[in-house]
Amino acid sequence: MQNKPIRDLVSDNYVFAAVLHYFGINFYQYEESSLQEVCDKFKVNPNHLIEELEAWALVKEPSREELYLHPIEVLVAYLKKKHYYFVRQELPFLSNMVDGIKVAGEYSGILADLKIMFPLFVEDFIHHIHEEESRVFNRIKLLHDIESGQFATFDALKILESSPIASMAHAHEDHDDEMVGIRKLTNGYFLPEESPLSMKILYNELQNFEKELFIHATIEDELLFPKAVQLEKEVLRKVKKQIHSN
Repeated sequence: MQNKPIRDLVSDNYVFAAVLHYFGINFYQYEESSLQEVCDKFKVNPNHLIEELEAWALVKEPSREELYLHPIEVLVAYLKKKHYYFVRQELPFLSNMVDGIKVAGEYSGILADLKIMFPLFVEDFIHHIHEEESRVFNRIKLLHDIESGQFATFDALKILESSPIASMAHAHEDHDDEMVGIRKLTNGYFLPEESPLSMKILYNELQNFEKELFIHATIEDELLFPKAVQLEKEVLRKVKKQIHSN
C-alpha cells in the first residue's frame, strides 16, 4: 500500500482523502506521489494513516430506533457531538477542497461559483448550529433545571409560558434544506466518468454531507423536538399541580 500513488488509493476509497486531510495532507496536491513519499514529506507514519482509515470504516452511527430509546439528554449529547464533527472536521475538509482544487475548463467555472457560495453556506450553517444550541438545547436544560426544583414555582411558570419548544420546532423546519443552492449548481452532484478525480471526490463529499445533514435534521424533527415538547408538557403539568396544591 505504501508504494501506491495517492491517486490510486483515493480512487479505491474516497474516505482516504478525508483521512489524509486529518493528517494535514491535501490529496489533490500529491496525486502522483506514493503514500510513502507523502508520509516522509509530512513525517507521518503510514501505518497510522492506514489504522485511522480502518478506524473510520468501523464507525457506526446509532439508528433512529436506538436514539429513540434513550432519554432526551443522551440525544442532545449525540447531536452536540455531531455539530462538533461538522464544524471541526467536515466543513474544514470541504472548504479546503473548494479553495484548493485546481481544474481547467467548465469545472473551473463551477469551482469559482462554489468559492463564493460555499463560504456563505458555512457561515449560515454555523449560525444555525449556534442558534440551535443556545435556544433549543439550553431550553431543554432549563426544563431539567425546573424539574429538579431549581426555580421558584411562579418563576418556573413564567419561563415555561415563554418561548415554547413548539415555536422553535416550526422555525427549525425552515433550515431543513440548506444545501439546495449547491445541489443546483452541481447538477445534483452529477459528473461524467471522465471528470477529474479531485472533482469527483469534492462532489461525493458534498453529497455525503448533504445526506448527513438530512439525517441530522430528521433526527431533530422526529425525535428531539417531540421528546422536548413532551418534556415541556410534563414539567408544566407538575408546576401547575404545585401551584394548585399550595
